[in-house]
Amino acid sequence: MHILKKRSDFLKAAKGLKYVSRGFVLQSIKHHENVEQNIRIGFTASKKVGNAVKRNRAKRRLRALARDVALKYASNGFDYVFVARKNILNMDYAALEQEVAKATKHLERARNKLK
Repeated sequence: MHILKKRSDFLKAAKGLKYVSRGFVLQSIKHHENVEQNIRIGFTASKKVGNAVKRNRAKRRLRALARDVALKYASNGFDYVFVARKNILNMDYAALEQEVAKATKHLERARNKLK
């Protein structure tokens, strides 16, 4: 798993498929760099989520969810961006795990329909 850091990568992912959940938005797009065919993941939380402490907590939860759940269902060669929403701070971790699994499976099915 590689972490997205460039703004341009986040903007490209925003143009791809997305799944909206209560606690987060998951965006996905195929990356065109032939050098690495790994999964690349980015995390973001705007000021709508809260102050810096709350935003950092939201991103920590998203990183843990990506590591524990999303990598099981994600496809190589794709970029994934998790955008935190305000409800992520109040949701149970088990419920978030189910939502991430559902989101990654949904994006995979949607991608297969486009082929």
